[in-house]
Amino acid sequence: MHMPRLGLGTFRLQGRQAIDSVRTGLELGYRHIDTAQIYGNEAEVGSALADSGIERDEVFVTTKIWTANLGGEVLAPSLKESLRKLRLEQVDLTLVHWPSHGGAVPLRETMEALLAAREAGLTGAIGISNFPVALMREAIDAVGAHNIATNQVELHPYLQNRQVAAFARESGIHLTAYMPLAYGKVMDDPVIRAIAARLQATAAQVTLAWLLAKGHAVIPSSTRRAHLEGNLQAPGLALAPQDLAAFESLDRGERLVDPEFAPDWDRVIRPVPGSGGRSRSG
Repeated sequence: MHMPRLGLGTFRLQGRQAIDSVRTGLELGYRHIDTAQIYGNEAEVGSALADSGIERDEVFVTTKIWTANLGGEVLAPSLKESLRKLRLEQVDLTLVHWPSHGGAVPLRETMEALLAAREAGLTGAIGISNFPVALMREAIDAVGAHNIATNQVELHPYLQNRQVAAFARESGIHLTAYMPLAYGKVMDDPVIRAIAARLQATAAQVTLAWLLAKGHAVIPSSTRRAHLEGNLQAPGLALAPQDLAAFESLDRGERLVDPEFAPDWDRVIRPVPGSGGRSRSG
């Protein structure tokens, strides 16, 4: 799987707004577009892709299976419907958007159905999203870590998901950070603003650069051309060790996405001040 590490998210983008954001992103050079069944914008993403004139093999497209479609008999048909809306014969990556609440659909059933969809050519790779460590273990038991391309999780300076990140690294599973700018909260953070000022960059750019330096993929979203263009500069920023340490110190376990059907999250692990990177639980 050759997923560009900087992608364009489409969460909360609807109608014309979704089309324009994706179209502008593609014009600027984005080659990784992230959508989902529940976003209600797969058709708009498909329209923007079709109108872009960019060759299919130049754009990496991710979608995610909603919780109502996790059963073995409905997963593949739902993915085929996503492909119809996206106007694609295959997506590059398909994720389980959220694990089945309370295990109503056995995870093994879902992962095996997803793997079968890959073998049928509906998707180039498969993965998971919003999976804590315990469910990552179950997914690995079901299909093997080598078949899990990524775990897409909320990850930003204020929620660094240290346990998931450590387990993913040990298991050879890549992480994709959604909500990387914490709903824009990073823009007003004095620590981040100071780093940005020194590098003559924006708070968004240095935050994305920090996540990229940790080896994660990032999928920020925006409807503004200037922000979309600015985010593309993040991979070119080099953060100093003290900058990376400053980011690490900002973790406070602040989860912004926590619906009632969410799984049991791993406990928060924060760095101990002055500890040189050691952590403590909270």
